Amino acid sequence: MPTAHNFRVAYDTELANRIRELLMFEPNVTEKAMFGGLAFLVGGRMAVAVSGGGGLLLRVDRDQTGAMLTNPDAQPFVMQGREMTGWIRVSADGVETAAQLRDWVEIGLDVARGLPADGA
Repeated sequence: MPTAHNFRVAYDTELANRIRELLMFEPNVTEKAMFGGLAFLVGGRMAVAVSGGGGLLLRVDRDQTGAMLTNPDAQPFVMQGREMTGWIRVSADGVETAAQLRDWVEIGLDVARGLPADGA
């Protein structure tokens, strides 16, 4: 018989913990379940999420979306059949090392920090 403790987390909890370590000194960080994964928001703006499909969903500068997609670990983020400018998916292979993850997370943080905070 299923109990409240028998559930499956839809995202990589180890990856989420690695991101938490990178964000431990970042002010105004919150976490929110979104897109079948776990999003990390800065000032109410999503910076990066652990994707339920593996890897990351990452906020990028809208004007740099195409350039970001030249990285072999990056793919377009598609929602309801439409590519979303300003967002990319990063494969699990692209965040294996601490340096890879840090570099991607910094991109998302830089973009989120530059946006007005929620409610502003």
